Amino acid sequence: MRLDIVSIFPEYFAPLDVSLIGKARERGTLDVRIHQLRDWTHDVHKTVDDTPYGGGPGMVMKPEVWGEAIDAIIAEGPAVGGVGAPAATPRIIVPTPSGRPFTQEIAQELAAEPWLLFACGRYEGIDSRVMREYGARMRVDELSIGDYVLAGGEVAVLVMVEAIGRLLPGVLGNVHSAVDDSFAPGAMRNLLEGPVYTKPPVWRGHEVPEVLLSGHHGKIARWRRDEALRRTVANRPELAAAIDPETLDKHDRKLLDELAFRVGPEDMAN
Repeated sequence: MRLDIVSIFPEYFAPLDVSLIGKARERGTLDVRIHQLRDWTHDVHKTVDDTPYGGGPGMVMKPEVWGEAIDAIIAEGPAVGGVGAPAATPRIIVPTPSGRPFTQEIAQELAAEPWLLFACGRYEGIDSRVMREYGARMRVDELSIGDYVLAGGEVAVLVMVEAIGRLLPGVLGNVHSAVDDSFAPGAMRNLLEGPVYTKPPVWRGHEVPEVLLSGHHGKIARWRRDEALRRTVANRPELAAAIDPETLDKHDRKLLDELAFRVGPEDMAN
């Protein structure tokens, strides 16, 4: 996968050289290219922002600078079908608190893309005409990592790149590790992963649940499912309420009854 990241603070992305993402870059699984947006300015001050039309506080990032940057990156991109063929286009990701929530499902969707271009906004954001311009001829996603406001999009891009990158083949040591992640499509959709344990079996008087020492895979799977349901009801009842009733077995329903929780559009935790 190729990732292009455009920012006025390229130094923010030093963490991409460490841990799993850093190893993926070393192996060539991830081709990450960091670009300084100011390289596409033409004034002595390298200006990337201006006052907003309509008034109000803050500054807005200028469309012409972003247009030149994105055009240049696309122009140097890979061709489709070999030499002389039309250039490929990236899927553009713009982190913004005004965007759709970034979820595990979206991370999996983006992990299947060959080329992503992240546009890191600052100040009051990027002039909206940039998203309209490129959205007319390629996929542009405005995504939010949470209901809060950051100083810029760099931290959000780090979050998304790690969430996406760990899903690429060969990045995780165990290919099955992502299957049981919280929110993973399938059995874990709308569920939080339950508690986890390792050696020693007793630590400061706290014992590992006996079922995990039993070696009985069926009982362990059932216990993990139960704990995922318990944790989701306790911590994220809105997720639990959105569980598809068709995915619940008799045991699930009994446990939810014990927790005084009903799954359905009008149901709430008691």
